Amino acid sequence: MARVKLSAPADVRILENGFSVGEALAAFNAGHPVSGGIASFVGKVRPDGEVKALELTHYAPLTLPGMEEIAGRALERWQLDGILAWHRIGTLTSGQPIVLVAAAARHRRAAFDATDFVMDHLKSAAWFWKRERRGSGPNGGWHWITPHDADYAARNRWDSP
Repeated sequence: MARVKLSAPADVRILENGFSVGEALAAFNAGHPVSGGIASFVGKVRPDGEVKALELTHYAPLTLPGMEEIAGRALERWQLDGILAWHRIGTLTSGQPIVLVAAAARHRRAAFDATDFVMDHLKSAAWFWKRERRGSGPNGGWHWITPHDADYAARNRWDSP
């Protein structure tokens, strides 16, 4: 996969340690003072009481370039002042943030759409593998999570005219 030359500021990261959503969004906001709007999405480990842990692994040669390619496509499609896409790897527990996506734009619709576009693509990207631990049982209670048909449908809607 070729490296993408991003047309606007992009902050794309794979993080092995936790992060503060508030601090990240405050810095992103400060970095885009002329933007009329910033839209963001935070995905967290569901605190439903059944999930004891979530483990995320990835295929390193493709993950960051793939995330950068998604960010680049969003920058090409909408008039953005900047985009942020952070994704955790490692073992996370209830309530911890997994992913943070934000888009800064002069107008809100571009920011909302770009954030939604990036999340729809990250949700169904093949370079991340997720498994969760629910109590005990076979394999210590661990089982793999795969994208649902709805995740692929959400991604594919962006390819429609």
